[in-house]
Amino acid sequence: MKTKQEKQAAVSREPRVNVVTLGCSKNIHDSEVLMGQLRGNQRQVVHEAERLRKDDIVVINTCGFIDNAKQESIDTILQYSALKEAGKVGKVIVTGCLSERYKPELAAEIPHVDAYFGTNDLQNLLGTIGADYKHELLGERLLTTPSHFAYFKIAEGCNRPCSFCAIPLMRGKHVSKSMDDLVKEARLLAKNGVKELILIAQDLTYYGLDIYGKRNLADLLRRLSDVEGIEWIRLQYAYPSGFPMDILDVMNERENICNYLDMPLQHISDPMLRSMRRGITKQKTIDLVHAIRDRVPDIALRTTLICGYPGETQADFDELLQWVTETRFDRLGCFTYSHEENTHAYELADDVPEEVKADRVAQIMDVQQGISYAINQQKVGQVYPVLIDKVEGAYFVGRTAQDSPEVDNEVLIPTEDNYAATGRFVDVRIERAEDFDLYGSIVK
Repeated sequence: MKTKQEKQAAVSREPRVNVVTLGCSKNIHDSEVLMGQLRGNQRQVVHEAERLRKDDIVVINTCGFIDNAKQESIDTILQYSALKEAGKVGKVIVTGCLSERYKPELAAEIPHVDAYFGTNDLQNLLGTIGADYKHELLGERLLTTPSHFAYFKIAEGCNRPCSFCAIPLMRGKHVSKSMDDLVKEARLLAKNGVKELILIAQDLTYYGLDIYGKRNLADLLRRLSDVEGIEWIRLQYAYPSGFPMDILDVMNERENICNYLDMPLQHISDPMLRSMRRGITKQKTIDLVHAIRDRVPDIALRTTLICGYPGETQADFDELLQWVTETRFDRLGCFTYSHEENTHAYELADDVPEEVKADRVAQIMDVQQGISYAINQQKVGQVYPVLIDKVEGAYFVGRTAQDSPEVDNEVLIPTEDNYAATGRFVDVRIERAEDFDLYGSIVK
């Protein structure tokens, strides 16, 4: 039998695994699960190491959602493939959405990659690295985010028929995780210091239909809300059609469920909504937004829009711009349409010129900038609980309950005359506001 020292020496001789993550928060989650499994196999694993080793096994978790993301993934694969050929890393393995969607093409065009795996191929990927999938590690993750918050994936895949979206091609049909498993994972995260769970899925509102026969997000929220140590629960990626209003009741009932909802609406023109196969009309969308705000008056609503979808006329866009101006979303992102093969919309002519798409996005974001500035001005003089994410330059940087990491407002607190610990909550009085930043001081 090997001694502890001999086991440690054997582990130290194993090549290090360097995981590189591209794309969305769901990929971040998947990389963290992979890293948790590797650590459970006593393998040395790092995330996006700056200094490479000659025997590193580089695992690239790719994104294949839209053209820009695909190009970034391809560029990254080529970069590490060249490093392998130069003897600066040992192996290159590609996984994730791009690999799921284009594995034969990638293998033909970039043959120096050692192996390609899809989005649901974790067990085989681990085997290639010389590790075993351990069922007892369910819920174990090696966080790549700051240790006080975690992206919390409650389901995989999507059953929605949106014409522009390639996610079902890469992630498959909707599969909910069981409530018991999710509660177990939440408890493990809380035990390790996580204070905020950011619930993610392709569609949160579909949760439970496949395994419980009904939309069960409200029940899941109650159970997660009861987990000791979890102080914020945030909802991202809710679908408007069939929206379960009972989750708003839970939001009102439970203090640790943030009054925040990310609900990508994509467009407002009825011809666009029909062609996009969104299953909702303009009036129903407007009514839903009003109903949500009536039920939770101080909710922060984030949405995402697409400009330049096939057939989008100037009238369609003007209608969208007017609606954005009137609705005054708290947060908004806007993107140009990407023509994705094998989607329903790919059969349509991509007939809006790229420069027109970009100009329309710029117009939407210009309006939203003004809305955000006006909303932020109303916060001056108010005191908010703020979760400190990091120290950057001369500021502690944090967020209110109405802000998600990376995409929303940040609260900047001068380090001079203030002190705050990362991962802790402090009460902050807002003293100045800009378009997307708030400045304040800690209330002593």
